[in-house]
Amino acid sequence: MNIYDFDETIYNGDSTRDFYFYCLKKYPKMLLDVPRMAWSFFLYILGAVTKTRFKQTMYRFLRRVPDIDAAADGFWDKHENNVKKWYRERQKEDDVVISASPEFLLAPVCERLGIKYLIASRVDKYDGRYTGVNCHGEEKVKRLNEVMPDARCNEFYSDSLSDAPLANIADAAYIVKGDAVLPWDEYKPSKLKMFFTREFLAFLIVGVINTLSNVIFSTIYSLFIPDTTLAFFPGYITSNVVSYLLNSFLTFKERLSFVRFVKFFISYIPNFIIQTVIVWLFDRFVGGSPIIAYAIAAVIGVPVTFVFMKIFAFRKKK
Repeated sequence: MNIYDFDETIYNGDSTRDFYFYCLKKYPKMLLDVPRMAWSFFLYILGAVTKTRFKQTMYRFLRRVPDIDAAADGFWDKHENNVKKWYRERQKEDDVVISASPEFLLAPVCERLGIKYLIASRVDKYDGRYTGVNCHGEEKVKRLNEVMPDARCNEFYSDSLSDAPLANIADAAYIVKGDAVLPWDEYKPSKLKMFFTREFLAFLIVGVINTLSNVIFSTIYSLFIPDTTLAFFPGYITSNVVSYLLNSFLTFKERLSFVRFVKFFISYIPNFIIQTVIVWLFDRFVGGSPIIAYAIAAVIGVPVTFVFMKIFAFRKKK
């Protein structure tokens, strides 16, 4: 049998996201749940709640939809044509779809397509509560073994390397990007993908905190040190101690370590040079409040710093 992921693999887009906006147009009261959803997403980025917990909060919008089955049918009336042509041409009778999207949403379209075997996240369609955990990564293999303990996967298709656990048990695996189907081992993800991860978003949040602490500490030191550039040095060091603690616990989930602490400060050298030059140029040629100089300097060089920290200070052993 062949196994397929659904979203961005055989379906052009993310079905859960598309269904959410489809319902939002019909039931604008769903907007009342946005603050709770945004807060849950913020906690998920910081690692304070699991992905399952965040998605369960998001699915609370289902309580605003009076007839879920009718909404799902109406949604697929408009979106069934998003199923990719290449899949329809390869489809076989014993295909299996394994997806993190909710089962109640994918069941109608699988029935329309003639897909008999569906394994997906078990979400209560009335209140959004999960039964079990989000069907993602290793969980997909676990669910497959529960439902089909003797299954042998001839070919596996997915758009994401997070599905490596399923790819590893397949005779052949493929990455799908748009309508292109590539052998799994030949796919080389873009280096820019690291900037579209939960890790980088957490780094940005910590960066905002670090920016504020940098400005605050540098400004405090400037009250005792007349030279703006010289006052920036101790402020930068103090704020980076705070940044190391936050990045260890929230961004990269690593224990405190003296060696890693040293590597962390080495990773910040390019950022330090960039910021020092900016502060010096501002002080010499622009003038004005040192707070402005510190603030401008603090928000420049973030991507460079993240790359250095990820590959050097907090690099995980394979």
